Amino acid sequence: MRYALIGCGRISTNHIKAAVNNGLEIVAVCDVLSEHMDAVLEKHGLQSDPKIRRYTDYKELLDQEKPELVSIATESGSHAEIALEAIDRGIHVIIEKPMAMSISDAEEIIRRSRKKGVKVSACHQNRFNVAVQKMRKALEDGRFGTLSHGSVHIRWNRNKDYYDQAPWRGTWAEDGGTLMNQCIHGIDLLRWTFGDAVDTVYGLTRQVEHPYLEAEDVGMALVRFKNGAIATIEGTVNVYPRNLEETLYVFGQTGTVKIGGTSTNNIDVWDFMDEKDEDKENKGLKEQTSNVYGNGHTSLFRDVIEAIEEDREPYVDAVAGRNALELVLAIYKSMKEGCPVKLPLTDFASTDMQGTFD
Repeated sequence: MRYALIGCGRISTNHIKAAVNNGLEIVAVCDVLSEHMDAVLEKHGLQSDPKIRRYTDYKELLDQEKPELVSIATESGSHAEIALEAIDRGIHVIIEKPMAMSISDAEEIIRRSRKKGVKVSACHQNRFNVAVQKMRKALEDGRFGTLSHGSVHIRWNRNKDYYDQAPWRGTWAEDGGTLMNQCIHGIDLLRWTFGDAVDTVYGLTRQVEHPYLEAEDVGMALVRFKNGAIATIEGTVNVYPRNLEETLYVFGQTGTVKIGGTSTNNIDVWDFMDEKDEDKENKGLKEQTSNVYGNGHTSLFRDVIEAIEEDREPYVDAVAGRNALELVLAIYKSMKEGCPVKLPLTDFASTDMQGTFD
């Protein structure tokens, strides 16, 4: 399957690694900075491969190479535009989080991909974490009983050196704040775990330690789901001196699970009323990861390849990407308006938050 990568920044190495691991034919990479392309290819020993062409214009890549699958790992503000250009050409797409920066763009991606028969996957790779998959199976088997409540905590550190890497970081138009960038994976897991259907969101955000940004560096929210469960979200990049944890708690009538580690990759608590043999090996499970992005990109790419071949929806489809985005934007809207926000959102964009912390 002919594959191309658009955007060769910080996360791109995970995309190239996933492409190699799945045997994709890498035909091209694209970035506005040639040194970024050189760096990611060299990291994977591909810098001298004559079959991989380099482009600084993604439209030229799409037209010249006609790949079957592209992944988009550019600054967040360009995700929707590039995805729609690929979809219009009948090219299947993997989009790094967030899928878009507005509800209207996310809805357009869904609408147009369905019309064109194109597969779109939002890159929420943590759904494929071993710990998360074991929790999901227990959930689908009904082992939790009635869900009571839950929470997600993303307690990370990002300093000025991180934000200085690219001028778009922390801007409302191209990135959003910590909830949109660092925390959306955990927010996705929370919404997915508790049934997706959200009723009401109340959120607060602040900019405390990063005055050089436009957006927030800490945010909290209370979420009420339509199934009656409630949950809290805490996300920040203000943890001193380094990343602390990304933790998901799920509390049910007959089960309690805590998934911890720096990227929801460990099982810290695993207790169910109906004890089973496999519970012993689940308790204390630790999945080794090389960075906070985890190991899920390879599994997500494999699923998308199979979805294309089998003509089915990807495990993490465009609707999943829209849902995670909507929950972040609902927190932002609640902050802006100072009141609870009912879902679904008809339209809201990160740029509607401009001037919040001026």
